[in-house]
Amino acid sequence: MFLLLSANAQSSDSLKIFSADSNIVQDKRVNELVLKHVLINEARKGKIKGYRVQIHFGQEKAKALDVKSKFMAQHKDVPSYLDYQQPYFKIRVGNFRTKLEAYKLLQEISGDFSGSFIVSDDIELPEIE
Repeated sequence: MFLLLSANAQSSDSLKIFSADSNIVQDKRVNELVLKHVLINEARKGKIKGYRVQIHFGQEKAKALDVKSKFMAQHKDVPSYLDYQQPYFKIRVGNFRTKLEAYKLLQEISGDFSGSFIVSDDIELPEIE
């Protein structure tokens, strides 16, 4: 099989690929989009869309760390995360694939962490057992 690449002089935005059994015309920007897609996937490596329970939102880092410590002492098996989005500190807990799983934790902690709610977030991939 042989390939012949040709750039059209009138349209510099497209690339023509000729082969013995096909003729493909491809815009040069397709490669840029593919590269962008690859970079986005690499940035999200090890993460998927899921849910967490947000238990704190405030401007004081010390208060956020206190809330996180309190949660970790009571729920050692549930991961917790400190997220800073200027000027707010957020404490989010859990890695849930479904909203129902997150809701179960929300019901357990609602007495100790009032005002908690479920948020959509990128979560860590669950471990395969």
